[in-house]
Amino acid sequence: MKILVTEDDPFHRAYLKEAVTRALPECDEVFEADDGKAAIAIVEDRDIHAVIMDLQMPNTNGVTAAKQIWRRHPSMRILFWSNYADEAYVRGVSRIVPQAAAYGYLLKSASEDRLELALRGVLREDQCIIDREIRGVQQRAENMLEGLTDSEFEVLMDISLGMMDKAIAARRNMSTRGVQSRLKHLYEKLGVDEREADSEFGPVFNSRTRAVAVAMERGLLNVNGLAALQDDLDRWRSVRASSARGRA
Repeated sequence: MKILVTEDDPFHRAYLKEAVTRALPECDEVFEADDGKAAIAIVEDRDIHAVIMDLQMPNTNGVTAAKQIWRRHPSMRILFWSNYADEAYVRGVSRIVPQAAAYGYLLKSASEDRLELALRGVLREDQCIIDREIRGVQQRAENMLEGLTDSEFEVLMDISLGMMDKAIAARRNMSTRGVQSRLKHLYEKLGVDEREADSEFGPVFNSRTRAVAVAMERGLLNVNGLAALQDDLDRWRSVRASSARGRA
């Protein structure tokens, strides 16, 4: 059994390696990667059975790396180990997990016993082990009255990158009216009042900018996640430009 530990902090990598040795004595070898790009390369080069993945890392973050690994190896067991329980990360992980895949999401504040239990459960016994705090975030996201639907969350991601309605409609394959409808629902759920105005100078907020600010405050978006969103947008624009040249 070969385990890959992906963590940019050397101290945490050493801690995880020791935890793997204690929890999984049948492990033959523990490989190490300091970012997601290195993790992808090791998985392709070695016969890796399971991965422990930090989420926030330089170059390639954990969500992006896991997505690429699962694309080639949908049965790969991955335990996410992170400081972060905000909804941006939780949604990012939930959206990429293959159907029936065994995975875990554990906070770094978990005890050694809890970590070793998760290592055995996810990496050896194919269980799904999710921290209670993470599960709570998942449940809020799934609540239709409080949480955002996937389409509303997609529109939120797009306006956070500064995209206009027609561009969002093209990217998401919907009408402009559909984008505006999702924006309206998004504003309602985030408590953004489009009518809020001052008697002297008029509207107080730009609704789109205000929605992004509230989403950042609530943990729906984060800086690291925005970088990944920009990468996805760049790829979409590149494909679209290539298609346009092909039609010319």
